[in-house]
Amino acid sequence: MTEETMSDSPEMTYGSYLRVDQLLSLQEPASDPPEHDETLFIIIHQVYELWFKQVLHELDHLVDHLDADAPHRGAHQLKRVLKILKTLVAQLDVLETMTPLEFDSFRGFLASASGFQSAQFRELEFLLGFKVKAHADRFSESPTTHARLLDRLAEPSLWDHFLAFLDRAGFDIPDDVLQRDVTQPVAASPAVQSALIRVYRSDPALAELCESLTDLDEGLQEWRYRHVKMVQRTIGSKPGTGGSLGAEYLKTTLFRAAFPDLWEIRAQF
Repeated sequence: MTEETMSDSPEMTYGSYLRVDQLLSLQEPASDPPEHDETLFIIIHQVYELWFKQVLHELDHLVDHLDADAPHRGAHQLKRVLKILKTLVAQLDVLETMTPLEFDSFRGFLASASGFQSAQFRELEFLLGFKVKAHADRFSESPTTHARLLDRLAEPSLWDHFLAFLDRAGFDIPDDVLQRDVTQPVAASPAVQSALIRVYRSDPALAELCESLTDLDEGLQEWRYRHVKMVQRTIGSKPGTGGSLGAEYLKTTLFRAAFPDLWEIRAQF
């Protein structure tokens, strides 16, 4: 590159690298004239989508480490995801500064839009083993998104990858578990629980990884609980937008474990 062409190249700045102008143009209230609190509502949910993208990025990297029989390298990804989950919960504190009356001022403008339609959150659920094909099929009108969700549905969950690693490490996971239909939800297995107890008794480093996975499961459940309470606080027993059942639906998701075997073994030591 010549000196002349270098001088013609635009200088990289904070704004250009982060595309700040484009980013700040994405908050467009649907209310007219714009209701003050709708901007907060939009920003919170856009930030959630960015964090969901990062969590998927980190957990996919963790899967790569498990498949390479290097779980110790994935500990960093798990630690980061746990910090992000704490941040997701903390964001609800900000959203709860909006009163029911303030939300009602623009709620009608949301029409059929609903958090139920977050494709990235469905991807995260699928990656963690909460497999429900109907959740993917709700995106059939968007071929690219639908295909991405079907790919996630057909892939082994994080737990499946972890169990395959344990089997290669000599902890004898049964074939029927290793060869299960991965499009179905993860289910508890007494044989897997026996293997996990051996992990805890014989391999402290892997036991610590199991505890971090339990932290991940608990963190997601904590976010679900706080999400339910936020919805109840904001709209009470009203149906959600987009035809969802609101808090009543969200309550059905509470306390569902992503890794049930890690909880079952607590009473077996």
